[in-house]
Parts: sequence; C-alpha cells; structure tokens
Amino acid sequence: MTREGALAVTIAFALVLIGVLVWAWWRRTRRDSGLTPPIGEAPAGATVLATHEALYVATTRHDEPLERLAISGLGFRSRAELTVTSDGVALDLTGQPRLFLPTDRIVAVDQATVAIDRVVERDGLVRIAWRIESDGSGPGTVVDSYIRAQDASARAVSDEIGALLTPTGTDE
Repeated sequence: MTREGALAVTIAFALVLIGVLVWAWWRRTRRDSGLTPPIGEAPAGATVLATHEALYVATTRHDEPLERLAISGLGFRSRAELTVTSDGVALDLTGQPRLFLPTDRIVAVDQATVAIDRVVERDGLVRIAWRIESDGSGPGTVVDSYIRAQDASARAVSDEIGALLTPTGTDE
C-alpha cells in the first residue's frame, strides 16, 4: 500500500469513528431529553450556609457512576460554585443557568471515588442523589451528581448538605 493509500484509510477510519461518537451522543441526548433539571433561584428567605468553589464532574443514573446522563446543562464537566442554603443546594456551572435542588428533592448525600472519567482519592467526590423531573410528571427519577470541592474536603461539604436532610425535632 502506498503512503497516500494508508493516509486515506486512516482519515476514513477517523471520520467513521467521529461519526459513530456523534451518533451515540445524539442517541443519548434523545434518551435523556425527558429529564428536566430544576433551574431557578433559592427561595427568597433562604439563608446561605456555605459557598464552595468546585468542579462539577457528571450526573449519572442512580448507583451507576459510569452511565453519564445527557441532561441539558449537566452533560459536561465544568467549573462550578456550590452554595448550601437553608432550603437546599444551588449549583452554578460556567455558562449555564443556576440549578437549585430543594431539600425535598435531595435523597442522600455521601462521598464517592469514581464517576465517569474522574478517579480521585478515596471518598474525594461529593455525590448528591436527587430526584429529577421526568417527562413533566413531577420529581421521580433519582440521579447522582458528582462534585469535586476545591476549597474544602468532600466529607465537610457532604456533612453540610447532609445536615439539611437530618430531621430536626425533639426526641419523643
């Protein structure tokens, strides 16, 4: 085979590979098009408890850290600011509208080590399990969002969020 022939085969293979990747992402976005994140601001009376610089890693199917969801605004890694308020968690991703997770949507919070293309030290990621609207029928599908805090430990951030989920009441 000539040099030009080998180059043509390589270019053709690369174009086919890129085409397959584009097709796969398109199918994934169609599959996840019914999932709508809660875009908006925190309620007016919410008190800011903590703010953290972070990296948003991914949102995946619940308990499937390698199955990325192509949700509008949450499909790609990004720098972020995570704000813990008395009424929930706000996530500001670069170039995206604010995502606000009210406490009634947050199912659980803990630490993780692996998510999609990010492997960190043991328990170095904050994993927030929350309910996302599915096809306009209200909050229903549980998903996991992974955050890498830059200015605090994952344990500290997950404890701050977890405190919102802990029922406060008197012992009976």
